[in-house]
Amino acid sequence: MELKWLDWARQLQAIAQTGLTYSKDVYDLERFEEIRKISIEMMAEQTGVDKKTITDLFANETGYATPKVDIRAVVFRDNKILMVKEKADGKWALPGGWADIGSTPSEVAVKEVKEESGFDVKTVKLIAVLDKKCHPHPPSPFYSYKLFIQCEIVGGQPEEGIETSGVGFFSENELPPLSVDRNTESQIQMAFKHLHNPGERVLFD
Repeated sequence: MELKWLDWARQLQAIAQTGLTYSKDVYDLERFEEIRKISIEMMAEQTGVDKKTITDLFANETGYATPKVDIRAVVFRDNKILMVKEKADGKWALPGGWADIGSTPSEVAVKEVKEESGFDVKTVKLIAVLDKKCHPHPPSPFYSYKLFIQCEIVGGQPEEGIETSGVGFFSENELPPLSVDRNTESQIQMAFKHLHNPGERVLFD
């Protein structure tokens, strides 16, 4: 599911970032900077995006390179799943976003549901930890893990957020067009499987 050049570019970026963090030798630092430049050039060449934008989004982190974490809240009401319409692409996704430094996964899930849908929720259980590259998402410059956390509504009412233009509940067989960068049909089916079988094991990878 991954494009090979994208995998290479991300690996080069990770090697360069880690090398720049831990190397002390000036010549090694120069070599790692060159590796980072190559990864940026690969991304720019293949995507058509200018190098400055690539650098800002893809190659500006420091420290040991680790996956980013995307948290998605799974919320049901009357056997239907809560989804929000993303302004970015006009399609539908489970409420969620990148994990925040200083917040637990549960806190992020609760916050994202409130900000994107208007509902107050409490977390119930973790249902999956997925490596994005193992699932049919479109290519992404970031290597990321996706955490799916089941929640229950405890208050609030439907309300659009800064990044969303719609809030709705959908049955398993009547899903809207999905924002597949954020969630796939198989992942929504996975969520319904947990609804129908509360004892379903946590899925990983």
